[in-house]
Amino acid sequence: MRAMTACRQGWLAAGFAALMLLSGMARADAALDWLNRAAGAAKLLNYSGVYVYHHGEHVEVLRVLHRTDATGEMEKVEVLDGTPRKFLRVNNDVYCHLPDGKSVRLERNAQRRFFPALLPAEPAGLLDYYEARLGGTERVAGRPCQVVKLEPRDSYRYTYHLWLDKQTGLPLKSRVVNGSGAVVSMFVFSEIQIGKAPDAQLFRNDLAGKRIQQASLGNSAEVTWNVTPPPGFERVQEAVRSLPGKHAPVTHLVFSDGLSVLSMFVEPVDPQVQTLRGLSAEGVIGIYAREVDGHTVTTLGEVPNMALIETGNSVKRK
Repeated sequence: MRAMTACRQGWLAAGFAALMLLSGMARADAALDWLNRAAGAAKLLNYSGVYVYHHGEHVEVLRVLHRTDATGEMEKVEVLDGTPRKFLRVNNDVYCHLPDGKSVRLERNAQRRFFPALLPAEPAGLLDYYEARLGGTERVAGRPCQVVKLEPRDSYRYTYHLWLDKQTGLPLKSRVVNGSGAVVSMFVFSEIQIGKAPDAQLFRNDLAGKRIQQASLGNSAEVTWNVTPPPGFERVQEAVRSLPGKHAPVTHLVFSDGLSVLSMFVEPVDPQVQTLRGLSAEGVIGIYAREVDGHTVTTLGEVPNMALIETGNSVKRK
């Protein structure tokens, strides 16, 4: 009798464990469905609105217009306060109209995406490095949203909270939270109109009389450094180019896991300029710098310090 009771208890425990596993899988599938909707909505929908970008103590207000038609995808982002800046994306080309009104920086085949296009085209790949789960329902810009949380499976990335419009899936708010629970950055719409295509004339790209600066992040020159980023991070952009105030070309590398991003700059040591070494911070952005073969290597981004340190320490000449 005791043996039968023990056996029955074992079956019940195994059945309960199986139910818990299936329940967890169902919740993960539901969260992934929302992420897929969000990725598609940001690219395929017509929308316009105003959002606020919080980054540490820094706050900016921006207007975004997004239009899709037979010619493809167009997006216009304007900074409404402080130094005037305007970005225009036509499919994969991004034009940055600089504050002087006379120069335009052009990035061809750019990976650059603006809020609310935060997610990769195939969000399923994120689940190798983040656990996705559904939160509650909250209102943003007067619209009910489904909250989705992406919590890291390791110590190389932060937690992301996304508020996705219940009707369309479009991200209306995002928040990055570090390991201490502090908010690193946040985007949030204050007003949004979804479904109506902004007039095509609003995307007119006035280049007459302006100097075009080619700033394409591609193989503009050979990158002579080997870098090993954290697991899941892949090199998505690279360039060797001249930058204002720099006496020699700077190597710029960008790594991403599809959500988190870290940048690296490699430049010759300038004996006339005092350079920080080790860990520091610019607001809530971590920075790690070291010297390698007469060059200063600087890594920075909205990622934990361990990701910056390990990436910076991995740099070697090819």
